[in-house]
Amino acid sequence: MKALVIYDSVFGNTEQIAQVIGNAMGSQAEVNILRVGNVKPEHLTGLDVLIVGSPTRGFKPTKAITNFLKRIPKNGLKGVKVAAFDTRFTMSAIEESRVLPFFVRLFGYAAKPISDRLKKKGGELIIPPEGFFVEGVEGPLKEGELERAADWAKQIIATQ
Repeated sequence: MKALVIYDSVFGNTEQIAQVIGNAMGSQAEVNILRVGNVKPEHLTGLDVLIVGSPTRGFKPTKAITNFLKRIPKNGLKGVKVAAFDTRFTMSAIEESRVLPFFVRLFGYAAKPISDRLKKKGGELIIPPEGFFVEGVEGPLKEGELERAADWAKQIIATQ
């Protein structure tokens, strides 16, 4: 199985999750883990699995991830199994604000639009989009999130 984990990261939290996902899959597959700015079109050829992750910024993926997804040709992911993840605040942190809960309900997080775009490009979604939690704007990741990311990766492997 050939897999690619593509991510963007602002404070390093999403990068940590991407590394754990890739490493958890590594013994079962040939896995590359690339920051979105380093991805070339040839990286997308011959893939069995593509996983894309982004921090949630303004209730959506980063501009770099959004632009990368737009550049994938129509049906460019036909036959590729896909999954998406993001990093985000916990609901309890969001509920501390008076306005954030409204906007989260309205706009959501980054993982869902990523998975929707991957499916639009022909990918087959193999696991629901997942969010991994950070303590604050810059992190760190909440305790247990790296282990949860490894478990999520194992669920992806189990679909192969």
